[in-house]
Amino acid sequence: MSTIAELSDELLHLFLLASPIDGSLLGLPGYDSLLPDLSVAGRQRLQGELLTLIARLDGLVAAGPEEQLEIDVVREFATGARDRTDANLDEIMVTDYFTAPVGSLLSFLPQIVLSTPAQAAGYLDRLRAVPDYLAGASEQMVAGTAAGRTAVAHLAQRTVEQVDRYLADPEHDPLLGPPAPADWDGADGFDAERRRLLAEVVRPAMAGYRDAIVSQVLPKARPADKPGLVWVPGGDATYEAMLRFHTTTTHTPQEIHQLGLDAVARLAEEYAEVGERVFGTREPSEVFRLLRADPALRWNDGDEILGSAEAAIRRAEDAAPQWFGVTPVQRCAVAPVPADQAPQAPAAYYFAPALDGSRPGTYYANTFEPQERFRFESEAIAYHEAVPGHHLQLSLVQEIDLSRLRQVYTVTAYAEGWGLYAERLAEEMGLYSDDVSRLGMLSADSMRAARLVVDTGLHALGWSRDRAVAFCRDNTPMAGADIEVEIDRYISDPGQACAYMVGRLEIQRVRALAEARLGDRFDIRGFHDAVLGVGGVPLGLLERVVTTWCDTVPA
Repeated sequence: MSTIAELSDELLHLFLLASPIDGSLLGLPGYDSLLPDLSVAGRQRLQGELLTLIARLDGLVAAGPEEQLEIDVVREFATGARDRTDANLDEIMVTDYFTAPVGSLLSFLPQIVLSTPAQAAGYLDRLRAVPDYLAGASEQMVAGTAAGRTAVAHLAQRTVEQVDRYLADPEHDPLLGPPAPADWDGADGFDAERRRLLAEVVRPAMAGYRDAIVSQVLPKARPADKPGLVWVPGGDATYEAMLRFHTTTTHTPQEIHQLGLDAVARLAEEYAEVGERVFGTREPSEVFRLLRADPALRWNDGDEILGSAEAAIRRAEDAAPQWFGVTPVQRCAVAPVPADQAPQAPAAYYFAPALDGSRPGTYYANTFEPQERFRFESEAIAYHEAVPGHHLQLSLVQEIDLSRLRQVYTVTAYAEGWGLYAERLAEEMGLYSDDVSRLGMLSADSMRAARLVVDTGLHALGWSRDRAVAFCRDNTPMAGADIEVEIDRYISDPGQACAYMVGRLEIQRVRALAEARLGDRFDIRGFHDAVLGVGGVPLGLLERVVTTWCDTVPA
C-alpha cells in the first residue's frame, strides 16, 4: 500500500514530465534534459497514469485531519490534471501564446539558469529534442483538424508569423540566451554546439512545424466569428472540463457568465464615486474615455515604469508585517521584461524563485513602447504580481514545511484569486498613492469581471471575437490594442481567465465567514497566514482550511 507522501511525489513527477521546463525553472533536479511528449501516445500514457494514481488514492485511510487534507488535495490535483489531459487542447489551440509549443520554448527556455556543466549539457539535449517535441505537436493538431477540431485562423496565422520572425533573425535567437556556467572551461564548446544545434536541428524543426500549419491546419481553420470551443465537436464538454480545471469549482458556464455580469454592474457604482473625485463625472463610460485619452496618464520612458513598480513594491513590503504574521525572507527583485519578449508580453508578470536559489523571485515590468502604457495601472499590477500578491504567496510557500507538490504546483483559481484579492487588500493597507491609482485598481477589476463574461461568451455562448472586443470596450477602460490581445488570450487558453475573479470571490467569502464567526477575535494576520500556509489548494477545500483555523483561535 502506497502512502500519501509517495503518491504526492509520484503526481509531482507526472506533472513535471508533462512540463519539464517548469522543473528547471523551479530548480528541481532530474528534468533539465527533457521536453514534453506532445504526441498522441504521450497523452494517452499520461491519461492512464493519472487514472491509476487516482484509483490508488481511493484506497488510502487518513491518520488525521492534516493527512486527510493532503489526500484530498492530491486527489483534486490529479482529477484536474485528468480533466485537462482529456480536453486535449493541443489539437485545437494553434496560437502564438506562451502556453503553445513554440511560444513556451521561446519564452521559458531563455529564463533557465545554467549553473553547472550538467545543466548546460541538459540544455543541449533539450535542443536535440525539439524535432520530436514539435513533431508531437504537429501530430496532435493534424489529428484534431481531421476530426473537425480545427484551429482559429488568425491565431494559427500568427503562429506562422511568429516562426517566420524567429527564422529570419538567427543572430538574436532567444535560445542563445542562457549563458554557460561561470568560469567553466567548457563554455566555448557549449556555445559552439548550441549554435550548431540551433542551425541544424532547431530551425529546421521550427520550419517543419510552420509548414504543417500552412498546409494542413490553416485551410480548414475557423474564422474569427467562430473562435470558441462551442464551434468544435465535443467543445461543450471540453470547455466545462477546462473550467473545472482552472476554477476548481463546479460552476457552469452560465453561472460564471452571470457572476461576471453582476461584478460589472457593481463596479459601475465604484467608478461613479472615484470618477467624480478625479474627473468630475459619475458616468463610467466617460471615466473610461478620459483614462484612455489623457496623455498625462501615459509613461514617458521605461525608467519611470521600473521606478514606479519598485516604489510600490517596497512600500508594500514595509507594510506587510502589519497584515501577515509570516512574510518571506526574500525580497522581490524588479527587472524589465527581456527585449526580445517585450512586444508580445503583458504589462508585467512574476517569476517565482528557484528552489535551489539560482534565481530570485522577480517582478518583470514591460518597458516596451512606454508612451503606449497607462500609468494608472502600474500600482495595482505590482500589488497583484509582487507584494502582497504572487511574490509573497509563492516565495512564502517555499519556506513552509509542506509536501513538495503543494509547494510548487499552482492552482490557478487559488493563485490568481489571491493576486486579485491582493489588489483590493492593498487598498485596505493604504498602499495606493492616489485616486488615479485607485482607478487603476478598478480597471484591473473590470478586466477580470469582463473576463467571466467574454470567456464564457466565446466558448459556451458562441460569441464572435468582435462581440467580445465590444463588450470589453464598453465595460473596461483598457486600450483597444490591449483588449484585442486579451481576447485572443481567452480564445487561446479557455477557462483560465475565469479563475481570477472566481478565486477572489471565494477568498472574500471565506474571510467573511471567519469574520462573522469570530467577531472581535478575528485577526487579519492569522487569517492570511491560514490561507497562505497550506500552499495552493483547490477552492473547494479552502473553507475547510479557514474553519480549521477558526477552531484554533482562543475564545
